[in-house]
Amino acid sequence: MTPITTSLAVATAQLAAAGIDDPHREARILLAHALGIDRTALVRRLDGTLTAAEADRFRSLISRRAAREPAATIFGHREFWSLDFIVSKDTLIPRPDSELLIETALTLHPDRKLGRILDLGTGTGCLLLAALTEFPTAWGLGIDLSPAAARIAQMNAQNLGLSDRAAILVAEWTEALAGRFDLIVSNPPYIPLGDIAGLMPEVAAHEPHLALDGGPDGLDPYRTLFPRLERLLTPAGTALFEFGIGQADALASLARETGLRVLGQERDLAGLPRVLIVCRP
Repeated sequence: MTPITTSLAVATAQLAAAGIDDPHREARILLAHALGIDRTALVRRLDGTLTAAEADRFRSLISRRAAREPAATIFGHREFWSLDFIVSKDTLIPRPDSELLIETALTLHPDRKLGRILDLGTGTGCLLLAALTEFPTAWGLGIDLSPAAARIAQMNAQNLGLSDRAAILVAEWTEALAGRFDLIVSNPPYIPLGDIAGLMPEVAAHEPHLALDGGPDGLDPYRTLFPRLERLLTPAGTALFEFGIGQADALASLARETGLRVLGQERDLAGLPRVLIVCRP
């Protein structure tokens, strides 16, 4: 039997040596996960001990986190829009910044009435499924090039009770589509290829490059998608695209050059442009 305080001290030192921010907090979170309890219950156990099996589980989790594996993939889930999503090494981890796409959609459609929603590069399905919870009359389609990611999105749709209103398709962007949509949302890969290696290890080494690599300047997916939007949007439809820091002006120019009408840009909580709103000419 190992004292919990001793295990926490060793784990904290291991995470600190690996460059993890706030290693003591992360160690406690991982210990609670290893024990299958919440952090409040963990406080009540701090004076106790770990069984050999519990100590082994905890050490395994600490080793994974020290290797800079994201906590979300260790836990196997992540919250987005107050919904619980399964995540894996095959999907981009949902991030709070992307919730701005849903907020923008609600601002554009305050009556919450939409017919069809398209999510391009759906990953976990977080954008599509969050949108469907807010637009109760809508049906949605999520597209991803990765079969493994598509399976995760399907699982999330089922777990959230939305599988009857959401379809997931494995395809190359819009190649298989012929219909029109009232709302298109997308968080496409937008990291310049040369920048990926310099990202934090949790991203560069553990998230799928397919979901990160936006080509030499990060804008290749938009160059592919923008010319196709006119045939995909209904006459009153809008498309919302997330983009990276410093890409706002170039992306707006690209949209206009493609013939799209730029309705505006929305800023994230840090005040940075994050979402582009476009529609048909």
